[in-house]
Amino acid sequence: MRILLLCSSFNGLTQRAWLELRRAGHDVTVELAVSEQVMVEAAQLAKPDLIICPFLKEKVPALLWQNHRTIIIHPGPPGDRGPSSLDWAIADAEQEWGVTALQAVEEMDAGPIWGYRTFAMPAEPPRKSALYNGPVADAAVELVVEVAAKAMDAAFVPVPLDYRSPQVRGRLRAAMRHADREFSWSQSTDAVLRRVRSADGAPGGRVMLDGRMMRIFDVYRGPVLAGTPGTVAARREGAVLVHTGDGTVWVGHLRVEEPGAIKLPAATVLGERVTGLEERPGYSEVTYDRSDAVGVVSFDFYNGAMSSEQCRRLASALRYATAQDTRVLVVRGGEVFSNGIHLNVIEAARHPELEAWTNINAINQVCREVITCTGQLVVTSVGGNAGAGGVMMGLGADRVLVREGVVLNPHYRTMGLFGSEYWTYVLPRRVGAVVAGRLTGDALPISAAQAVELGLADRLLPGSRLEFERSVLEYAEHLAAGDDYGRLLEIKRQAQEVDERRKPLEAYRVEELAEMSRDMFDDRNGFRQARQAFVHKRKVVATPEHLAVHRELSGASAGPVAAASHM
Repeated sequence: MRILLLCSSFNGLTQRAWLELRRAGHDVTVELAVSEQVMVEAAQLAKPDLIICPFLKEKVPALLWQNHRTIIIHPGPPGDRGPSSLDWAIADAEQEWGVTALQAVEEMDAGPIWGYRTFAMPAEPPRKSALYNGPVADAAVELVVEVAAKAMDAAFVPVPLDYRSPQVRGRLRAAMRHADREFSWSQSTDAVLRRVRSADGAPGGRVMLDGRMMRIFDVYRGPVLAGTPGTVAARREGAVLVHTGDGTVWVGHLRVEEPGAIKLPAATVLGERVTGLEERPGYSEVTYDRSDAVGVVSFDFYNGAMSSEQCRRLASALRYATAQDTRVLVVRGGEVFSNGIHLNVIEAARHPELEAWTNINAINQVCREVITCTGQLVVTSVGGNAGAGGVMMGLGADRVLVREGVVLNPHYRTMGLFGSEYWTYVLPRRVGAVVAGRLTGDALPISAAQAVELGLADRLLPGSRLEFERSVLEYAEHLAAGDDYGRLLEIKRQAQEVDERRKPLEAYRVEELAEMSRDMFDDRNGFRQARQAFVHKRKVVATPEHLAVHRELSGASAGPVAAASHM
């Protein structure tokens, strides 16, 4: 079946929908909803049997839904309507939420229902981004596949929206306003967490801090300390500890509410005002834990972006871990495994190109610690999406385990970079030179299942992130206790010696950095423009050609190709 995916951005959910529909055998093409004219033209060119909108902020033009079956994937249970569904679900402490597939009609979110899923909401308020990329995305992808199957059934008839039905428990809610995002530091820690997390990662909670109106992101519960609400009590790594009405919260990221400001680590935004504060324990993006046989280095960087300083801390933790007497080392990422270098920190630097160079060298050191560990077997635990150098960083391990539903983008092209992270060594070593060239050249996402099929990863594990992490630990313990452990470690050492004689690891780094220097300092492939478009959230003006298959086949163009998002 010919399916057109119409979306506001080719984000993680849209990528998963694209992958699953193609895996089911459908002919899928993508168009970004940059204008009503472009959306209508896309349908004329693609001639789809079905239009699915997995992530669409814009209203579907009447010419589309009147002439094509057009299905909206709405992040709310049946009957829920409005553009701020997840925001309200978190802010109002809903106990259950859902996702609904409904047909587009004149009135937004009011069309007949093709299917829905519900799930329990966690008691601790989740970040909106975590809710969207977790249970919402899982439910949405299931629905996308179900909708495609129902569209091929001539007998299927969607159910009209009827608020008298017991299954229809949602309601129309207005878009959240500035006032709905605001909070006071004198409120309880619970209230602050819920308000900020209902707006994370955009547009953020809104409050005065340090005499300026700020957008607040990335908050965690801190210790119960007496102090004046709204004062900064301490710092730790890039975060600051702020007093609330009954305790404290760690604030990881801030954005000053003024034109051109970007989201940055909180300590960076506050600058000299917090340099004299004590470094208080209780918050860390990088941790190390161990059992008798297995050590675990865990890192959880906001949105998967890794600054120079974060890379240095992670490399230090890996050096410590590899020096221990454990038999297996697990390198475990967070909600997002990694997206490589930190574009926001780079853009905010006095000399962005120099900071980019520093950053790529710092992340290379992380990769080197993983690759050169010969005293233990290393397992990479990829429980969240990864892109660019973040994918390559995980490939230096002996075993790569991925969670079902994870999307990987093993390429750099959308940022105008050649790439480093020893990818010219670790990627061909796993998939061969031909497949490595295709993955980095096509610049398309792959699913966790595809990663295993290609040899990019070794094993696919199902379940929630917590269930996945438990399974990884069980795998690591089994590996450490196996009768063939010594043999596997010796094979690893011998293979590294052979590789080093054939071509030293340092040679790969030098060659990659030679290319990266031209990209970063000479800007030969548009890195500066692509970086600025990503950081400042500039509106995309056209669908990338490699996604809009309908335009490629017809020879039509939607205008200049915009810089794609950093994956």
